[in-house]
Amino acid sequence: MTQYNTLFTPMKIGNCEIKNRVVITAMEGTGIVENMFGPKFNAKAHDYYISLAKNNVGLLIPGMLPVYSMMMGKWTHKAPKEFEKAKGLIDEIHTYGSKVFFQIGAGFAGRNYTLVDKLIPVAQNKVLKKVLNPIVHLNEMMVGPSDGTPMVWAPQLSTRALTKEEIQAYIDGYAKTAKLCKDAGVDGVEVHAVHEGYLMDQFTMDYTNKRTDEYGGSFENRYRFATEVVKAIKKECGEDYPVMLRYSVTSKVIDFNVGAVPGEEFKELGRDMEESKKAAKYLTDAGYDALDCDNGTYDSWYWAHPPVYMPLNCNLNEAIEIKKYVDVPVICAGKMQADKAEEVISKGQIDGVGIARQFLCDPEFLTKLQEGRENEIRPCISCHNGCLPTGYYKNSGVLMSTSGGETSGVCALNPVTHHEKQYEIKKVDNPKHIAIIGAGIGGMEVARLSVMRGHTVDLYEKTNRLGGVFVAAAAPSFKEKDKQLLAWYENEMNRLNINIHFNTEVKDLSEIKADEYVIATGSVAKNLPINGLENTTEAVDYLNGKEVGENVCIIGGGLTGCEIAYDLVLKGMKPVVVEMAKDVITAPGICMANSQMLRDLLRFYKVPVYLESTVKEVGKDYVVINTKDGEKKISVDNTIVSVGYNSNPLVQSDEKNHIHVIGDANKVGNLKTVIWGAYELAYKL
Repeated sequence: MTQYNTLFTPMKIGNCEIKNRVVITAMEGTGIVENMFGPKFNAKAHDYYISLAKNNVGLLIPGMLPVYSMMMGKWTHKAPKEFEKAKGLIDEIHTYGSKVFFQIGAGFAGRNYTLVDKLIPVAQNKVLKKVLNPIVHLNEMMVGPSDGTPMVWAPQLSTRALTKEEIQAYIDGYAKTAKLCKDAGVDGVEVHAVHEGYLMDQFTMDYTNKRTDEYGGSFENRYRFATEVVKAIKKECGEDYPVMLRYSVTSKVIDFNVGAVPGEEFKELGRDMEESKKAAKYLTDAGYDALDCDNGTYDSWYWAHPPVYMPLNCNLNEAIEIKKYVDVPVICAGKMQADKAEEVISKGQIDGVGIARQFLCDPEFLTKLQEGRENEIRPCISCHNGCLPTGYYKNSGVLMSTSGGETSGVCALNPVTHHEKQYEIKKVDNPKHIAIIGAGIGGMEVARLSVMRGHTVDLYEKTNRLGGVFVAAAAPSFKEKDKQLLAWYENEMNRLNINIHFNTEVKDLSEIKADEYVIATGSVAKNLPINGLENTTEAVDYLNGKEVGENVCIIGGGLTGCEIAYDLVLKGMKPVVVEMAKDVITAPGICMANSQMLRDLLRFYKVPVYLESTVKEVGKDYVVINTKDGEKKISVDNTIVSVGYNSNPLVQSDEKNHIHVIGDANKVGNLKTVIWGAYELAYKL
């Protein structure tokens, strides 16, 4: 046995015994039964869940199953045949000793409704809204406990108060859906939830609940919806049927769409710890058999979906505290690490650990942990590029990224997830000699996959190390998981005995002989047409270690520019950000949890940000910018330019001559586009 002895001991939720303490918490895009347009069994989920069951996961919780559909207005409990279709998969999961709870909830109804940017004009137009409502269902989705609460993704719009009849319909929907789960062999249900600022959670908090009837006002009234749901489920399914609650211990909210960052002193607008102690006991006394805990709401979304900037084990302290006030199992999720989980579970401070996106990244995570192969675990880096690519900037609505045809539930680093048969490793019939130019992430990925499939590979790198531009991206202190990813790739190169030629710059393909050539030479920084460009430092040069002074102007408020600003602040420096757009980090596909946390960090550290501004001139110790309020001169020690990159291929793709350009050398993107492109190519070679 490994050092994780306690982690692999059983626990019980109600009368359901789970073989270990590891729970895969629910994620978007991972449902077994889904209900977006109407209830439907997701046959594509089979291979993913069987791979997890084979790899020792104790409890699997698929993605949330809304009791009422986001589009078309369909009730889940009116489709029993879809649960009958799921029974075979549930039974097969059980053969490996894993248990399954379905997470059931009110879906996306509420102020958190994922109002995509293209629907905002519809929501603002009474005629269009009425005409399209039978399809897009805005009247039933843009709801809440009260009238007039600002929507999360479009604060210029507001909610309509649910009627008591609608609340009762939801309660009935929860109970009847839970009964279908039980009949299909599902071991229990998790109610979603007094969690993350979803509809039921909106009822529990004063700042989103202004009702004056029995569902608002007093503590008991605010938590009535949540307690009536568990009582209805128990009545329908029996007192012994396990019901767990997804529970945000504290809200971490300063104001609408303003969260509190770690270490910030603030007045809690939502649920504070004192109320949470009372609420946790009240809810478990009502019938909930376990609490699946984290923190946050959509106003502080990064606590529930922790990005790279969030500390490891970020929600643990609150979960440990709440455990003192309840007599049921407490599970904690939020960048939880195995070593820390082992420590606190062994001390009895919590009962189980919730781990989710790490299993998208590496379904063999637990097996490798048990076998002492931790250096072979591909680490989740909390990028959300594949699993939750929902971008947002001020009043924009949801900006969905559909690169690769996927909108959630997949992994930027591991395209195999939910594509298990497509990317099954099989040896090729006719092995080739493949030359790969560039040992960045894309080049290493093609090399790794090609060798695993039986090809011979020579990997050429002009520097003395692996990683390409990702070395710079991983440089800041808060990028510990990015550094682990680089270490994982280095370990893979060594484990597979890939032939790497360091300090070898290939300038002409005629210098080397191969059957196939892969060009993975990355990109180069864009140049700005400004006076004084020679007085600036490129972002990559700074990240690679070039020193700067105390006062630094960053030209470009995209993801990299804002990360540099945060990195400078942590080093005790005083950055200023200049951005042309009306907000920072406006690119689609960058998850709002990531961008929102960066914005709140810049706010907390009082970093000046000049929006809708352009640079007129850069001197050695000053920058002149044009702002909305006129020209401004800023005194600086250094100026960093972070305005993006241009592809830098050694040669262009030429399929006839077996030349393939991938990654940023083909088109500048992100880790998902680089790695998914590498997989696509490697399986064609």
